[in-house]
Amino acid sequence: MEKILVLLTFLGSVTALLFALFTAKRVLKFSEGNEKMQKISKSIRKGANAYLKRQYSVVSVFFAGMFVVLCVMAATKLLTWFVPFAFVTGGFFSGLSGFIGMKIATLSNARTANACQEGLNRGLRVAFSAGSVMGFTVVGLGLLDISVWFFLLKFVFHLSPSDITGAMLTFGMGASSMALFARVGGGIFTKAADVGADLVGKVEAGIPEDDPRNPAVIADNVGDNVGDVAGMGADLYESYVSSVISASALGVSAFGGEIKAMAVPMLLAAIGILMSIVGTFFVRTGENIEQKLLLKALRRGTNLSAVGIAVIALPVVWLVLGKASLGLYFAILSGLIAGVLIGLSTEYFTSDTYKPTKKLAATSETGSATIIIGGLGLGMKSTAVPIVIVAISVLISYFVSGGGSSASMGLYGIALSAVGMLSTLGITLATDAYGPVADNAGGIAEMAGLPPEVRERTDALDSLGNTTAATGKGFAIGSAALTALALIASYVDKVKSINPEADLSFDIVNPVVLIGLFIGGCLPFVFAALTMDSVGKAAQSVVKEVRRQFKEIAGLMDGNAEPDYASCVDLCTKASLREMVLPTIVAVLVPIVVGLVLGYKGVVGMLAGATVSGFLMAIFMSNSGGAWDNAKKYIESGTHGGKGSEQHKAAVVGDTVGDPFKDTSGPAINILIKLLSMVSIVFAALVVNFSIL
Repeated sequence: MEKILVLLTFLGSVTALLFALFTAKRVLKFSEGNEKMQKISKSIRKGANAYLKRQYSVVSVFFAGMFVVLCVMAATKLLTWFVPFAFVTGGFFSGLSGFIGMKIATLSNARTANACQEGLNRGLRVAFSAGSVMGFTVVGLGLLDISVWFFLLKFVFHLSPSDITGAMLTFGMGASSMALFARVGGGIFTKAADVGADLVGKVEAGIPEDDPRNPAVIADNVGDNVGDVAGMGADLYESYVSSVISASALGVSAFGGEIKAMAVPMLLAAIGILMSIVGTFFVRTGENIEQKLLLKALRRGTNLSAVGIAVIALPVVWLVLGKASLGLYFAILSGLIAGVLIGLSTEYFTSDTYKPTKKLAATSETGSATIIIGGLGLGMKSTAVPIVIVAISVLISYFVSGGGSSASMGLYGIALSAVGMLSTLGITLATDAYGPVADNAGGIAEMAGLPPEVRERTDALDSLGNTTAATGKGFAIGSAALTALALIASYVDKVKSINPEADLSFDIVNPVVLIGLFIGGCLPFVFAALTMDSVGKAAQSVVKEVRRQFKEIAGLMDGNAEPDYASCVDLCTKASLREMVLPTIVAVLVPIVVGLVLGYKGVVGMLAGATVSGFLMAIFMSNSGGAWDNAKKYIESGTHGGKGSEQHKAAVVGDTVGDPFKDTSGPAINILIKLLSMVSIVFAALVVNFSIL
C-alpha cells in the first residue's frame, strides 16, 4: 500500500513534466515573426541568460557554505547526514524551476506578439501555454523531489516517519533559500530597469513605453523574465513543497507515525496536477479585449480544476485515512475555497474593472501625491478581507479535523488546507506566468513597429496579467500564512523530540516569548526596507545612465542613433547581485541568533510575530502595487486625459512607487516567513542544547 501511494505521487510528477514538455514543443512551433522581432527577442534572451548565470554563481557560494555548516552539525550529531544533501537538492530544483520557466518565456515573447497579429485568442493561447510550461514544471519538479526522497528514506534507508519528515523539511529550507535569492535579486533587477525606463522615458522625455530609443527598454524586458518568471518560479516551487512537507510532518504526529498520513498531501498534489491539466484546455477567449471577458476565460480553467479536486479528494481521504477522518476532507475544502476567495478579493482591489482601481485612477486628477496616498490607503484596506478569510479557514480546518479533542489533528487539518489552497498551482501559476510573456510581447510589438491593434491586444493581455499576477501572489501569501502556522507546530514537535522534558507552554506574558514577538513583528518591515532601498539604489544608477545617453548620444531622440542597451543590462545585473545578499543573510541568521539568545520559546514568539505582520505587509504591498499599475493602464486606455497627459504622468509616478512593492518586497515576504520557520527547524537541536536562556 505504501509503495503504491509513493508510485502514484511519482507518476503525478512525471505526468506534469511530460505535459510541460509537450506544451513547450507546441509553443516552439509558432513563428517568431519577422527578422526585427527575432533580433529583439534574442537580445532579451541573451541578457536574461547572462544574469541567471551570474546569479547562480553567487548563490552557489552561499549553498556551498551552508552545506559545510550542515555537514559540521551532522558530524556533531545535531543533524542526520541526509540533511545537507536534502538542502542542496531543494535549492537545485527550486532554481531549475525558475530557469526552465525563464527559458520558455524568452522563447515565447516574440511568438506571442506575432500571434497577436492574427487575433487576441491566438495571442492568449501562446502566452498561456508558455505560462503552463512554467506552472507544470514547478509542480512536477516539486513532487518529483518529494517522492524520490520519500522513497529513498523509507524503502532504501528504512528511516522512521519522523526522521523522514525531519530530513525532507531541510530541502524545504534549500528551496526557500534559493527562492529568496531569486525573488529578491530578480525583483531588484526588474524594478530598477522599470523605474529607470519609466521615469526618464515616459515622464521626462515623453516617449511611449517600450520605445526603442529608450536605453533601458531591453533591461526592462530582461527584468520581466528574471524577476517575474525565474524569481516567481523559484518562489512558488518553494511554497508548493513547503505546504506538502509541513502537512506530511504534522500527519506523522497526528497519526502516531503512520506513513499513510504523510501520503495524503502528496496524493492531493498529484490529483491537483491532473485536474490542472484538464483545466488548461478550457482557457480560450474571443476577440473582445474587455477585461471581464478575459478574466472569465482564465477563471473558467482554474475554477474547473478546483471543482475537480474537491470531488476527487473525498474518496482519497476516505480510502487512505478511513471514514473517521472525513473531517480532514472539509479542511482541504476550506483551503480550496479560501484560495478562490483570496483570489477574488485580490482581483477586486487590483483590476481596473472594479471601483477601487477606477477611483485610484481618478485621484491622478490632482497629481502624483494624491495617487500615491490613494494607493497606500487601498493596499492597507485590502488586508482586511484576506485576514478574515484565512482566520475562518484556520478555524474550520482546525475544528472539523478534530482539533477540539486532539490539537495535533487540528494542526494537520490546517496544514492540509494549505495543500488544498495550492493544489491547483499548475494552472494558477500558468495564469500568473503568462503575464510577463504578454508584457514582453507588447514591448517587442512597440520596438518592431507592428500595427497599433497588435499593441492594443498585447496591452489587454498585459493588463489582465497584472491582475492574475496579483491573484497569484494572493494565493502564495495566503498559503504562506497557513504553511507558516503548520511549520511553527512542526518546530514545537521538533523541540519536543529533542528534549521530551521541554516546557511547551508559550504564554504571551512570558518576557522571552514577548520579545520574540516584537522581533518577529519587526522583521518583515526591516526586510521590506532593505529590498526597497536596494531597488532605489539600483534605479538611481539606471536613471543616471539613461539621462546620460539621451544627452550624449547625438541623434538618439530623433531615431538616427542606437542606444547602448547593454550598459543598462549590466548596471541592473551588478546592482541586483550585490544587493540581494544582505536580505537573505538576515533571513537565515536572525532565527539562529534569536534562538541562541532567547531559546526555543523566543523563536516561537519570533515566528508568530513574523507570520502575522509579514502576511499583512505582503498583502498590502502586493495589492497597492497591482492597483497603481492597473490605474496607469486604465488611464492609458483613454480615461482621465489618456497617454501623455498630466494625469498619466502622475499615474506613472504611482506605478513607479508600486513596482518594488508588488514585484520585489511584497512577494519576497511570503518566502521570508517560511524560511524563518525552516531555518528554525533545521537548527532546533543547536538552539535547544546551547541557548543562553
